Amino acid sequence: MNGRPAIAVSELTVVRGGRAVLNGLTLDVEPGHVTGLLGPSGCGKSTLMRAIVGVQIVASGAVTVLGEPAGSASLRRRVGYVTQAPSVYGDLSIEENLRFFASVVGADERRIAELIDTVGLAGLEGRVAGSLSGGQRSRVSLATALLGRPAVLVLDEPTVGLDPVLRAELWRDFHELAAAGTTLLISSHVMEEAAECDEVILMRDGAVLRQTTPDGLRAETGEQDLSRAFLALIEHESA
Repeated sequence: MNGRPAIAVSELTVVRGGRAVLNGLTLDVEPGHVTGLLGPSGCGKSTLMRAIVGVQIVASGAVTVLGEPAGSASLRRRVGYVTQAPSVYGDLSIEENLRFFASVVGADERRIAELIDTVGLAGLEGRVAGSLSGGQRSRVSLATALLGRPAVLVLDEPTVGLDPVLRAELWRDFHELAAAGTTLLISSHVMEEAAECDEVILMRDGAVLRQTTPDGLRAETGEQDLSRAFLALIEHESA
């Protein structure tokens, strides 16, 4: 990366329905980190993520990923993206879904079995995806995104609907991926999950309030509870 950020967003503006959803937003995401994108529902997190993976029409500004313009053909196998809505085929089994996506990215058989275990679906390989719970389908989507060992992984609310044990296991896996060099950008509206991140980007109303660390946020606000810290930050900015 030669010291460059893995993701660079400069003066990004996105307009929908005549309203600026993102208005001149600028931020960098460092490589090999778990960066949390946090804020209430509707603040622009998903729109920003779509712009980063190159599927969002933007009014102005620039987004680069791994030194290339977002959405470039050269990034297709280097960037993994998991949306809030599970992106798997409902009429295929878990294993069949993974075999199909593995053929697209050139992953081998061992990778399929490894990822089924990673996302906590061992023993359910033959279950048709359409019969799974929402949380299980989300885990299949995560497994498909990991098949190609992407350099950048963008995850939109990946832990919603998961039990605490599996959530903790996934955060452990996220940090192992980062330790191996993957850059992860993970959105959540649950501030408690900020504690799991190396760095956090706090958003509200389409703007970045702060880009800091969990400890930095605590130190700035004097609040140890991160939900209270976020509220204190909002109150300070509104004063």
